[in-house]
Amino acid sequence: MDVYRQLRLVRRHWWIVLLTVMVALGVTALVTVRAQPRYVASVTFFVTTPSQGVTDAYQGGLFLQQRVKSYAELLTSDRLAQSVVAENSVGLTAEEIQRRVGTSTETGTVLLRASVTDTDQNRALKVTELLSAKFVELVQKVETTQDGKAGPIRIEVVSGPRVTPTPVSPQPVRNFAVGTLIGLLAGVGLAILRGVADIRLRDAAGLQRTTGSPLLGEIPFESTARSQPLIVGEAANSARAEAVRKLRTNLRFVDVHEPARVIAVTSALQGEGKTTLSCNLAIALAEAGWRVLLVDADLRRPKVADYLGLDAGIGLTDVLVGDVQVGDVVQRWGDKSLLVLPSGSAPPNPSELLGSKAMADLLLALRESADIVIIDTAPLLAVTDGVVVAVQADGALLVSQQGRTSRSQVAQAARALNSVSVRLLGCVLNMAKVAKAEAYQYEAYRVVAGAATPDLPADPAPVARHAERVDVVSDRTQELTRLSR
Repeated sequence: MDVYRQLRLVRRHWWIVLLTVMVALGVTALVTVRAQPRYVASVTFFVTTPSQGVTDAYQGGLFLQQRVKSYAELLTSDRLAQSVVAENSVGLTAEEIQRRVGTSTETGTVLLRASVTDTDQNRALKVTELLSAKFVELVQKVETTQDGKAGPIRIEVVSGPRVTPTPVSPQPVRNFAVGTLIGLLAGVGLAILRGVADIRLRDAAGLQRTTGSPLLGEIPFESTARSQPLIVGEAANSARAEAVRKLRTNLRFVDVHEPARVIAVTSALQGEGKTTLSCNLAIALAEAGWRVLLVDADLRRPKVADYLGLDAGIGLTDVLVGDVQVGDVVQRWGDKSLLVLPSGSAPPNPSELLGSKAMADLLLALRESADIVIIDTAPLLAVTDGVVVAVQADGALLVSQQGRTSRSQVAQAARALNSVSVRLLGCVLNMAKVAKAEAYQYEAYRVVAGAATPDLPADPAPVARHAERVDVVSDRTQELTRLSR
């Protein structure tokens, strides 16, 4: 995993990082408040020996540096601790005194520093005073020769004993800084781990890798889509409508040598927005002047007629069983060159009906009557209806909702199409989270209703060509209606 993807995972799961830092700061605050203040009393000893001349001084210095290391161990010895306890009761045992005593030496010097850490400021100072006095006496006894002569080592107190006026711990600033750092590192790690373990589709690149097909569209999420699912009226100027128009363009040029005229729109699961996309794609194609026929082949849960406000009582099912002719049930929608074939009555055997010869003959007739046929089919993983219809189409368009479908489900849907040699034209990421920069770019160029109409060109030729195009579309629409009957 590259660094860029890790940063994207951290950005996507920023709330995990924030929550982890807040928890770390809370724990740090609790520990800091509950911790007892600690004070440190210290004393510094200077170790020396009589010397004669420079040579003796140099050799004596080396000797003392080695000796100081031994004296540091002597400061924490049982004998010294017991002598402190026996001299004056400080409310501590010899083991407790040993745990409170710390020593340090400076390399290349004969200075020895001892410190006592305690929650009681006065007791820390008292123990240090007793410790320094008993330490000097202990060294003299240890260094005394067998004949009673004083040893060559002399220890003097050169600093202290003194105690810190304020507690050395806890240190709130340091504790909160360390807590923040630990929380930040833990949060970043958890965010990356969650992103790696997340099996759902989170971006368009993942959808492309999973399906192995080109990304033809990325439909942004809009809160108003639930109440206004179709890209008409005010929604025609939304970013979602513009994304559908981009899909329309990409779909028309996905393969210029073998264009798809019958397109099955499907998804892996139910509720990913395939029906809404089918309707909006048909509307967008009709707006561009194409003769479009929208067929609702989801016979189990038909929704096309509900979205478009049409009568769904009679439709595809009735045509396939031979009760009516297709021209009698095809309905025109709006003032565009868009015809709709609803699902019709609910059949007991949808898969067999959609895979029948009557369905193949119907698609062949519709192919000759319209420029593009959009077929809304059932989800691939729920039933086999979608695969049955996609086999008879020129290609399939796979719709996936961001953050809802897992990568394994999308891969399984793609395999279901590839196993029967269905031509997967591409995939569409629905309800995608679009970056603010892209949304701003569209808003900057969005067509505002009621804006001033630009002056017409002086050359009447473009106007004449436009009028001619309208006449052609009208003639082709009438031809579709006549052929369908």
